[in-house]
Amino acid sequence: MLISQKMLGAIREGRVDLAFRRWERPRLLPGSRFRTAVGILEAGRVDVVDRSAVTDAEARRAGFESAEELLGRLERGTEGEIHRIELRWVGPDPRVELREQTDLSEEEVAEVTARLDRMDAASRHGPWTRVVLELIAARPSTHAADLAASLGREKLSFKRDVRKLKELGLTESLNPGYRLSPRGKAVLNALTAE
Repeated sequence: MLISQKMLGAIREGRVDLAFRRWERPRLLPGSRFRTAVGILEAGRVDVVDRSAVTDAEARRAGFESAEELLGRLERGTEGEIHRIELRWVGPDPRVELREQTDLSEEEVAEVTARLDRMDAASRHGPWTRVVLELIAARPSTHAADLAASLGREKLSFKRDVRKLKELGLTESLNPGYRLSPRGKAVLNALTAE
């Protein structure tokens, strides 16, 4: 679910706790959690509502001045029923704390290395984890398309692989491109010292 940076900040601060979307079918289930730029959000109730049921008070809870403004936004280029989604900020993205960890024990390095080895073994295009870590270290803030092309890879597949590294706290997304996190640098140093 796409949410603007401004709305994400308002949700984190507790000023916004509703969202409205027009969907053919629900795209979130109650209790679903998802990562955003401000941390983890959780969906509460997700209900289909008639446009006449959308009140000014609910529109303000969704970050709009009025129901009329909200409904006008919903009518631009989307189809489907109106869904009312309760949202709440759960907490920071755990990857943020993870990527700052640099004092890794031998066991932690071995665990990360084992996960990287499993990713390499499962890959259809061969071992890639160390190559991608080294490439990002050498070329931070470089567009994903350029990084992928330098490896002879397709951009979307490359980006999926970088997201796997991000899940381990090894990379950070920039605009544009990526960089190694402090944890990623520590892991890469350990790998190159082997």
